[in-house]
Amino acid sequence: MNLELSDEALAYGKEARRAIEAAGGDELTRRAEREPDVRSRLVAPLLAEIGAWDLAPRTDADELEAAATLCRAAGYWGLAYPVAERLSRPADLDVDGLVVGTRGTVAGLGLRWAAVTLDGHRSIAVPRTPAAPPRASAFVGDLDLRPVDDDGAQDVALGLVLPCWTLLGMLDRALALTREHVLVRHQFGRPLAEFQGVRFQLTDAEVERAGVEALAKYALWSVQSGLAEAVEDALTLRLAAVEAAELVFRVAHQLHGAIGFCDETTLSWLSRQSQPLRRLPLARSATLDALTRALGRHGMTGLFGPSRGAR
Repeated sequence: MNLELSDEALAYGKEARRAIEAAGGDELTRRAEREPDVRSRLVAPLLAEIGAWDLAPRTDADELEAAATLCRAAGYWGLAYPVAERLSRPADLDVDGLVVGTRGTVAGLGLRWAAVTLDGHRSIAVPRTPAAPPRASAFVGDLDLRPVDDDGAQDVALGLVLPCWTLLGMLDRALALTREHVLVRHQFGRPLAEFQGVRFQLTDAEVERAGVEALAKYALWSVQSGLAEAVEDALTLRLAAVEAAELVFRVAHQLHGAIGFCDETTLSWLSRQSQPLRRLPLARSATLDALTRALGRHGMTGLFGPSRGAR
């Protein structure tokens, strides 16, 4: 088992983050929310320039790692674009991306989509226009489905894991923004960062984020290796990522105070963009239920499973 990403993948992720920043960074999402019709034109060509759509994460281990770091970079900037879903596209269907479940942030992009259930049932998906504007819907809309086959077992794990890398990038950014805030914000004549209670909260949040990072690397390796339990590992990662997001964003909002809910702060935009990833295809309780059903009576076999050391 190798939980370290390749130097090439790490370098690609850094380059992707710099490219998104140079193209506008946070302003890309702000503009997409104001002008949803230009969302695709803002992001897709930018990612095409760095070779995002040429990646083959299903057939090449290094490119799978590069895809993960790209998703993390997209999450760091809170891009209002389904990067992970596009990178998860099935190789045997004539589509541009894959959604796990029956809803997604894929409307209005002019692309062809597939959908897969946790049981591996695949459909051709046609997005409906969200009933609410982007500020309220975060671009989430229902999908009209036309079943095609039951060959999507391998699609499920990848379709669950890559969005968790996007959410991991959001946790990176939320903590970075919060650290910066408590260093410059003063109370009682000293920075908030000097208060012990603030340090404890940040430490708890960082422990959660670091745990998700370790599980994300393991789940990626599980997908790379084609393990039979890859879907279970993906669900384990999703559960950890959703639980960590609840804590990290709660701490971030608490330490920012009321301003953290105002559009003047980047945290407000990032928090709003994180909602679809935290709720779709399954929120916390439903993810726990799906994982429990998948495990049955055999228990965990993943990173902390009792049999892992014998592999």
